[in-house]
Amino acid sequence: MNDAKNTSSEGSAAGSFSPRPLTAAMANEVERLLSGRTRDIRLTGDLRGRFEERSWRQTSKVIRSWMTWVAFVDVLTLALNALLLPSDVALSMVAPACLLPPAAIATALIWRKPRAAAVLRASLLGGMCLILLSVALVGVFAGGEFYERHLTIMLFVATSAITIFSVPLAWTIVIACYALSLYFILQWYNPLVEAGSVVAGTLFFSCGIIATVVARRTMNILAQKTFLLDCRDQRRNAELADANARLERLARTDPLTGIANRRWMMETLEGLWLSGRDTGVAAAMLMCDIDHFKALNDKLGHGEGDRCLVKVAGIIQSCVRADRDLVSRHGGEEFLIVLPDVDEEEAVAVATRIRESVEAAALPNPSSGVGPSVTLSVGVALKSVRDTDISLANLQHEADMALYRAKEAGRNQVSVFRRQHQAAPSEPIAARRQG
Repeated sequence: MNDAKNTSSEGSAAGSFSPRPLTAAMANEVERLLSGRTRDIRLTGDLRGRFEERSWRQTSKVIRSWMTWVAFVDVLTLALNALLLPSDVALSMVAPACLLPPAAIATALIWRKPRAAAVLRASLLGGMCLILLSVALVGVFAGGEFYERHLTIMLFVATSAITIFSVPLAWTIVIACYALSLYFILQWYNPLVEAGSVVAGTLFFSCGIIATVVARRTMNILAQKTFLLDCRDQRRNAELADANARLERLARTDPLTGIANRRWMMETLEGLWLSGRDTGVAAAMLMCDIDHFKALNDKLGHGEGDRCLVKVAGIIQSCVRADRDLVSRHGGEEFLIVLPDVDEEEAVAVATRIRESVEAAALPNPSSGVGPSVTLSVGVALKSVRDTDISLANLQHEADMALYRAKEAGRNQVSVFRRQHQAAPSEPIAARRQG
């Protein structure tokens, strides 16, 4: 850990870890490390910071739990010694045993939240030194059979900490060296043990502790590899989600004009009608058609026709409410517009604005029977909240009928459908497709 990572660690400690997208450099480093040997994995820089950020909560929780239980066991053992051992022996153990609970509790409190790396390191190593010293001195003060027994217990305590503390390897080595040094020094002054036995015992316990440190290192490397695999999966999932989002946008967008296509519009409208089944839905539907568009294609070519469609789509979008109204390309030269929560006057005003804006753009259409430029005919159909029996298909058909009447009346105009003047559906739709 280092000071530069404390801010990010503090955010993750308060709640669950929420991974951020990997940068390209970090993704390349992840792939490089995973392509090599597991034992050669070394996290550095931002990757190491992310690893420590993710593992902080678990590491701190384990350390706090261990410290709390060690303090509890120490107090419990001291109480049992007072009951079971001679009073003079039990009293000799009190003073050194009292070092352990404050050291353990203080360390647990410091590890409750992220702090500067130097504080965390000093608290853990200092706390462990006092805990191990307390356990060892209990035996030294009691003397006799308790001397060597408590030194062995001290090594067991150190081994358990090394095994479960997922901390940097350097910290683990410090704890191991301190425990072995303390064992050797105190055993050397043990009047009941010869020098040869001290050396032999130290070597024996050194082998066990070294094996524990090696196991801890392996566990750290495997944890880092798991983290790297998670990072790679995270990036691949993000790439897959991005690809799916692009496909979804393509599936609902008209590739020429960039506005919604017919499929997306109909799915959206079906959802709108379904959600408003009980309360009713107020909306206006505008069906727009470019006048004499086939003649434009025949005279100027399909390239100019495509440019005309793109410009008309942009004009329509500029005339509606971007945050509420829905615009889609409904067919070759047709555009469908849905205006939620408008009355007839507002709907006609929008339709008129669209028609006038297209005419004012003066896009060329020399073969048009209306004028020298591109014009638009618009059919308007309305549904109020009282018209609960009007289906989506009905409203669309009514907009078609109104558009046909605008065409029949001379094109380049707005026509509103009146339900009391309904006509047969077959003739209008067939006739409009030809114009």
